[in-house]
Amino acid sequence: MKKLCIILIGLIFCTSLQGQLRLTLDRVIEMAADSSLTAFRNQNMYLAGYWEYRTYQANRLPSLTLNLTPARYYRYITQRYDSGQDIDVYREQQMFSASGGLNISQNFDLTGGTFYIDTDLDYMRNFGAQTYTQYSSVPLRIGYQQNLLGYNPFRWERKIEPLKYEKVKKQFIYNTEQMAEEAVAYFFELALAQAELALAQENLVSTDTLYKIGVQRQKIASISQADLLTLRLDHVNAQNTLQNAEIAVKRAMFSMATFLNIDKDTEITLDLPGKPTSKTITVEEALAKAEENNPTYLEQEQNVLEAEQSLDRARMEARFNASVNASIGFNQVADKLSEAYRHPLRQDLVQVTLSIPLVDWGVRKGRVNMAKNNLNVVRTSADQERQSVEKEIIVTVSDFNIQQRLIASAEEALDLAIQAHEQTRQRFIIGRADVNSLTLSLNRQQEAQKNYIQALRNYWQDYYKLRRLTLHDFESGFSLSAKFDYAAGMYR
Repeated sequence: MKKLCIILIGLIFCTSLQGQLRLTLDRVIEMAADSSLTAFRNQNMYLAGYWEYRTYQANRLPSLTLNLTPARYYRYITQRYDSGQDIDVYREQQMFSASGGLNISQNFDLTGGTFYIDTDLDYMRNFGAQTYTQYSSVPLRIGYQQNLLGYNPFRWERKIEPLKYEKVKKQFIYNTEQMAEEAVAYFFELALAQAELALAQENLVSTDTLYKIGVQRQKIASISQADLLTLRLDHVNAQNTLQNAEIAVKRAMFSMATFLNIDKDTEITLDLPGKPTSKTITVEEALAKAEENNPTYLEQEQNVLEAEQSLDRARMEARFNASVNASIGFNQVADKLSEAYRHPLRQDLVQVTLSIPLVDWGVRKGRVNMAKNNLNVVRTSADQERQSVEKEIIVTVSDFNIQQRLIASAEEALDLAIQAHEQTRQRFIIGRADVNSLTLSLNRQQEAQKNYIQALRNYWQDYYKLRRLTLHDFESGFSLSAKFDYAAGMYR
C-alpha cells in the first residue's frame, strides 16, 4: 500500500554510522521492562516487599539466640553493715563477672503468646579481703509468656501479611504494565515525528518540482504570477517544516533513548505495528478480572484490616494491662564449674502483672473513638477508590472497542487521501488543477497520516491500560499474576 511506503520512508531515514537500533513496539516494551530506570525502581520495590514477607514467615519459626557478656568489671565503694561494731561502714568492692546463655523461642499464633526454652551460666569473682569465685547455672528452663488483654498481634499478622505480599506482587505487575503504557507513548511520539519528517522530505521534493513546473508554465502565461508566488511560498514553508521535523525527531529519539536507558546517540528506527486483530471486550469481563487482580482492591482491603487491627488494640488497651510469665526449670550455685551442674535445685516462676487505669481523663476512650472514626474513613475511602477504578475501566473498555473501528476508518481515509493527492498532483502538472486544490489535497493527506498513527497509538495505549487495570492478558486469556515468576524474569 502507498501509505505504508510513505510511513516506512520516514522510519528508515537514520543512516548514521553510530549505534543503530531497529525496534518494534513489542521490543521497546521488553527493553523498558529489562533496562529502564523505572524497571529498576519497580524491581527494588518488589524485593523490599518480598523480604518483608520472608521476615514475617521467619518470625513464625523457632528462633535460637546466643546471649553473651564476655567480661564485666566493677570497682566501687559501697556501704556495708559491720555487725561486730554495729555500725555502717564503707568498703571497697572489686568484682569480675561473665555470663552466657542460649534461648529458643516460638511464637504461638493461636493465643498470641511465646514459648521459650533457655539455659544460662554466670561466672563471678570477687577481689578484696576475701577473694572467692562462684558459678551460677540454669541447666534448663521452660516457660511461656503472654499478654492477657485479648489483643493478639500474631492473629492479625496472619491476616494482613500474606495479603500485603499478594498486593506487592500484583503491584509489581501493575507498575510494569504502566511502564508499557509509557513505552507506547514514547514509541508513537517518535513514530509520528519520523512519519512527519518523511512527509516533510517528500513535500520538499514535491514543492520544488511543482515550483519549477510553475516557472515554465508562467512563462507561457498558463498560470498567474500570484499562483507562482504561492508555489514558491509552499516550497519555502516546506523547507521550514522539514527543519522543524528534524528537530522533533531528535527530541523524540533522545527521550526514548533516555527512557530505555541506552546510549543517547543511538539512532532508532521503528517498525509500526500492523492492524490489530479485532477483539471485543465486555465491561462485565473487565470488571470481573479487575476484582480478581487489581492491586487497588487489595490495598483497600489491607487498609481496612489495619484500621480494624488498630481499633481492636485500642479497645483491649482501654480496659487494663495484664500479662503472665510462667516457667519451670533448675538452677544451682557452686564454687567450681563442675559442681554448678550437680544436684540442681528446682526453680519455679509464676508472675502476673496488672496495670489498671484509675484516672486518665478519657485518654483511652478517646483512642477508641479515634480508631472507630478512622475505620469509618478508611472504609469510605476504600469504596471511593473501588468506584474510581470501576469508572476508569468502563471508560477504557468503551474507548478500546471504539478504537478498533477508528483504525479501520483511519486506514481507509489515508488510502483515499493518498490517491486523491496523487491524482490532483498529476492533474496540476497537466494544467487541470489549480494551486489551491493541490495544497488542500496535500494537507488532507498529511492529516490522514497523523490520524492513522494516532489511532494506532490510542488503540495500544488503551490495550495496555486495560492490561494494567485488570492484570489480564485478553489475547491469551490468562491472568498476568498467575504467570508471575520474578526469578524467571517476570511473566512475559
